[in-house]
Amino acid sequence: MDLDDTITIATPEGVELRLQLAGLGSRFIAGAADLIIQLVLLGILALVTQGVSGAGGVVLVLGGFVITVFYPILFELLAGGRTPGKRMTHLRVLRDSGTPVDLPASAIRNLMRLIDGPILLYLPTVVSIATTRRNQRPGDLAAGTIVTRENPLVVSGRPSRRDAGAMAGAERWDTSAVSAQEVAAIRRFLERREDLDLDARRRLAARLAEGLRPKVSSAPAELAPERFLEELERIKRSR
Repeated sequence: MDLDDTITIATPEGVELRLQLAGLGSRFIAGAADLIIQLVLLGILALVTQGVSGAGGVVLVLGGFVITVFYPILFELLAGGRTPGKRMTHLRVLRDSGTPVDLPASAIRNLMRLIDGPILLYLPTVVSIATTRRNQRPGDLAAGTIVTRENPLVVSGRPSRRDAGAMAGAERWDTSAVSAQEVAAIRRFLERREDLDLDARRRLAARLAEGLRPKVSSAPAELAPERFLEELERIKRSR
């Protein structure tokens, strides 16, 4: 059984976003997928170090520690809160304020996993996710994080002839001034815009586009706000 729930978070722009929380079932599947990947990496490391005399055992132990501890932290920081298992199940780790997860929060939640996970047979994890209001395991409670279920990005229909012409030179846009946090904000809007009231959706898109257009060289001013945000997110993801 997957105990999904939703919460509402107010953004600085004054618009409320509804987030769907990940439940026990989807988190178990994501965790199992990541565990399989880690075991494969450990197996490869064991094969590589098998023929290394002397320091092979030390390398295996240190490498195993790095794979076990830093695998989730690195992916959460570099892949927008998603390990490969979470990406497969469309889950993402966020701060409980709805902002992207940072290094201290990721480190705390994943180091806590060593205690509330294998050592205690995952019992605290199961009980905590099933009973807390935001489906948080002990590591999430300590780090101030939540795990949300994402909807795939939705492209808003076929572009108009004007927008299509404006997007033709998008590959030449200079997007280097747009930060990772701003890209995360764009993604959150694009993923959840279908849940917004139409007027709120238009206002938020206009505010985001207005703040980001000056940071994007060569972006045409006539491109509609949502089209601009879609194209900007696509370019940043491809680069």
